[in-house]
Amino acid sequence: MQKRWHILSPDPEQVSVLADSLGCQPAVATVLINRGICSPDEAAAFLKPSLAHVRSPFSMKDAERAVERILLALGRDEKMLIFGDYDVDGITSTALLFEFLTCLDADVHYYIPDRVSEGYGLSRDCVEKRAIPDGFGLIITVDCGISSFDAVSAARRAGIDVIITDHHEIPPRMPEAFAILNPKQPDCPSGFSWLAGVGVAFNLVLALRKRLRDEGFWSGRGGSEPNLKAACDLVALGTVGDMVPLLKENRIYVKAGLEVLASDSRPGIKALLNVCKMPNGPLDTRDVAFKLAPRLNAAGRLGQGSIGLKLLTTSNMETAHAIAKELNRENTRRQKIEKHILSEILQHLENNRELLKERALVLDQQGWHEGVIGIVASRLVEQYCRPVVIIAVADGMGKGSARSPDGFDLYEGLEDCAQYLEKFGGHRAAAGLTLRAENIPGFRRDFERIVCQKTTPEDFVPRLVIDGEISASDVSAELADDLETLAPFGTGNPEPLFVLSDMDVLSSRVVGARHLQMRLRPSNPPKAGQARPLDAIFFNTDTACPHPRHLDRIACHVHWNRWKNRKTIQLVIKDVDGVH
Repeated sequence: MQKRWHILSPDPEQVSVLADSLGCQPAVATVLINRGICSPDEAAAFLKPSLAHVRSPFSMKDAERAVERILLALGRDEKMLIFGDYDVDGITSTALLFEFLTCLDADVHYYIPDRVSEGYGLSRDCVEKRAIPDGFGLIITVDCGISSFDAVSAARRAGIDVIITDHHEIPPRMPEAFAILNPKQPDCPSGFSWLAGVGVAFNLVLALRKRLRDEGFWSGRGGSEPNLKAACDLVALGTVGDMVPLLKENRIYVKAGLEVLASDSRPGIKALLNVCKMPNGPLDTRDVAFKLAPRLNAAGRLGQGSIGLKLLTTSNMETAHAIAKELNRENTRRQKIEKHILSEILQHLENNRELLKERALVLDQQGWHEGVIGIVASRLVEQYCRPVVIIAVADGMGKGSARSPDGFDLYEGLEDCAQYLEKFGGHRAAAGLTLRAENIPGFRRDFERIVCQKTTPEDFVPRLVIDGEISASDVSAELADDLETLAPFGTGNPEPLFVLSDMDVLSSRVVGARHLQMRLRPSNPPKAGQARPLDAIFFNTDTACPHPRHLDRIACHVHWNRWKNRKTIQLVIKDVDGVH
């Protein structure tokens, strides 16, 4: 699908002033200003994120109340249950809180539901069949709970307090929990609305440690308090895996967490890196998003997510290797199932082209695996650039995953269709829903109507936001080094994208299945001697077309390509305008 290029153009004088004050390349100052970072102080804090800059966790609504209740449970030696979610955000949240409370000698246990048989979130069944019979006095949810009305009411009737830690959108009514830590609450003053579930859990742990430190807890026991930087590996995994914006505290947590991940200090991570066949050395957010997170998610997608949790919490290297291999096999199985469903849908759309005239795609099928339909929905959003809802039907019920590009708020759209839904939850760009099979046609009709009401066709034309134009002579080791200081990259802080014009293709060859590797040189260098060749790669392009001889304009990243202790500058092409 043809992309619309939107080239940003910050004020040149502002760029020059910031570049001079930081001593950086103008291209780097351009990117900072494009991200809304305009002053030298803001830029310095952004370029050198530090855990010392994390704001007080007690600014979250109910943080004080939650800490008091957990300390009471510790004093009473009360049984506590951490109830998590089966995705990477949920299992890292659970591991983080479980490890910290275990360090306090708490009587703490965890529970991860089965996606297929139990579904998402704290259920009344879990309260009545697990928490009450096993004598738990306190339940702490992580990465879920904000919509668990019946379960919280059942716990309350049984005399069990519930602390909810969550980051999903706030429903019209709230559960009657003892405390709710969700920075999206309108009366929460923290400003932490971008946190993942693991970020909320980490702030609860920070608050607990602060209170215990103030009370002399560790000095009285003759031990040292836990080093919470060591837990940032879990925060980085969950934050990147959940695709929340890498801004403010998230940026700080992920930067610290990537350092911890690369240190191989956790047996489970070391084993996972091994099955991914990743070399020793620095990790970036792409490694987390495309290698580690999918494997941690795999078991939860196909069934029991507690396998990933066991990997993260084991101290035994042999056990870690066995679990990592199992997760790798599950990930391969997940890929096959996903590929089959996606192929089936693409064939259906090819046979029913009229469906692509709709502004939204709502597709359902008996027998689709509910654990992978979210990934399939994301693939279809990438291909067709419109809201997509994929519904797996079984025993008269449909479980759906919805995804949307920028331009439409999925959560609001589902709220407007609530009469058809048994339950739903999520975010602006991703959501889950459950409905009866007989309500799918009505939901499909009304969802399409709502999308049409709230959007225009222009909203779904894919847009490529580009930071600015540079020349081939600007591409240097110094620029690549400076651009790396802007990492970690991800949602909210994308890797910088630049335009290069008038590039001759000296050579090209196909690598892999659909990648084109090229050597480029500017057609008209401003000065003699500046026509040095540049290595470039264009991923996932149509390699069947004749190889180009000249490119009018390319939109590309500039970064180091590291391979076997060598590094070279590489242009990673995202789009081309004008091929000859």
